[in-house]
Amino acid sequence: MENTLGLEIIEVVEKAAIASARWMGKGEKDTADQVAVEAMRERMNQIYMRGRIVIGEGERDEAPMLYIGEEVGICTREDAKTYCNPDELMEIDIAVDPCEGTNLVAYGQNGSMAVLAIAEKGGLFAAPDFYMRKLAAPAPARGHVDINKSATENLKILSECLSRSIDELVVVVMDRPRHKDLIAEIRQAGARVRLISDGDVSAAICCAFAGTNIHALMGVGAAPEGVISAAAMRCLGGHFQGQLIYDPADVNTPESEKWTRQGNIDRLNEMGITDPDKVYNAEELASGKTVLFAACGITPGTLMEGVRYFHGGARTQSLVISSQSKTARFVDTIHMFDEPKALQLR
Repeated sequence: MENTLGLEIIEVVEKAAIASARWMGKGEKDTADQVAVEAMRERMNQIYMRGRIVIGEGERDEAPMLYIGEEVGICTREDAKTYCNPDELMEIDIAVDPCEGTNLVAYGQNGSMAVLAIAEKGGLFAAPDFYMRKLAAPAPARGHVDINKSATENLKILSECLSRSIDELVVVVMDRPRHKDLIAEIRQAGARVRLISDGDVSAAICCAFAGTNIHALMGVGAAPEGVISAAAMRCLGGHFQGQLIYDPADVNTPESEKWTRQGNIDRLNEMGITDPDKVYNAEELASGKTVLFAACGITPGTLMEGVRYFHGGARTQSLVISSQSKTARFVDTIHMFDEPKALQLR
């Protein structure tokens, strides 16, 4: 899979990032997302594969492009039999977030990126559009910290695993009212808190890389992004756990008013999820034999530079992680749109 799709998926996220970055700082988050979706979809439909979106922009009626269940790739066309050999056909599941952090793009803030994860058919958890309680941590803490433990307990464990004092630890938490008590507990335990407005996929992945000064992600975010984070952490050997939240009272957000607890449980049952309280680890959320993750910075972030335009082209920085080759590659690309007068080196 890596040999066949490795370069292709880098180009998919690059195209999405370049399209979205043109709307950086213009205050139009929906447009920044829409152009990223369109660019990602167009490039995926040029790949020799039969792909199925398992995590996308929403249900079909709400998202005309890259909706859950949509098929993408050359071999999904009506005339696919003409040029697709069934014996070598690659069927894959795809999780996408063409613009992770739309508000970050709209207001010119750091940390937005285009991301996707792929695995063979059935290799990614088809998460409903619910919230998810998450815990991410570096590889030395894998299997030691636990989402069912308190933040205080996990910080003590993390301190021991990383040979750091608790006051040297930095925990990323989404800046939301629902995290008021969590933030207070982390601070009371002695650790430091980095609040983010959006983009917890990047924060989760940062836990796996030494030198980012991010040692844990705690709190509640979107479930689809949790699966994408888990795919990256599975490849990197980091710790990731997620637990679906089906009770609107647990998140208390304006959109949760249209939910009901029983309605969400019924939906989970329809999806074959019979234990709504189950805690999933990275290997369960991204269970495929081969898992690939790719991201491209839209705005500058801890892991990657954002898109930088120059006359006649642009420069991007991407990250592709593979469970197959056990590699994490940072890819620096110059894109020549016209005949550039000069190539921007830095």
